[in-house]
Amino acid sequence: MPVFEPLSLHGTDCDEVTSEIGVALQAAVLSRPMALSGAFPEILVDAIRSPHAMPTNNPNYQVKEANLLVLCKVDVSGEMTPGGLLVRFNLANLAIPPEVDLTTRQVLRLALVALRKTLEAYQAHQGQALKVSVVVEGADEGKAALRELGVKFEVAAGPVEH
Repeated sequence: MPVFEPLSLHGTDCDEVTSEIGVALQAAVLSRPMALSGAFPEILVDAIRSPHAMPTNNPNYQVKEANLLVLCKVDVSGEMTPGGLLVRFNLANLAIPPEVDLTTRQVLRLALVALRKTLEAYQAHQGQALKVSVVVEGADEGKAALRELGVKFEVAAGPVEH
C-alpha cells in the first residue's frame, strides 16, 4: 500500500511548496510503499505516523527521524464506528523540536493531507465510499483553537470493475 506521511525536510537543503496549504516549508507529504496487515482502514491511520529515516547516500546527513508526527509527538489513532472511520490526533504530548520550523497548525494540516491521500489510495480499490471524521484531542487551553482543524469528509470508492 502507498502510505503518505508528513515529513520534515530539515537537513536536506530542500523545501517544498505545499500546494495543499499554500506555503513553502521545509516539509512535504510524500508516499512510500508499506506492507501492512491488520484491520483496514484503521491500520492506514497508524501507518502515517510510522518512524521514517530518510534514505540517503550522503554520510554527513545525520537526521535519524523525518516523520513530523513522530518528531512532534502527535499521537494518531483510527477506529471504525457505525458512522465511519473516526481518526484522532492527540496533542497531549505535543513537543515541536527547535529544528522543526513549523507551527502545530502546519504540522496538523500536513498530517490531514497525508491522511486524506493515504485513504484515497486505499479507496481506489474499494466498492463503497468511506466517511471519515477527524477530531483533535489533548489540546490544552493555549492550543484549544486547534480543535477547529477537526473535519468530516468522504473518500469516494474506486471505479466499478466489470
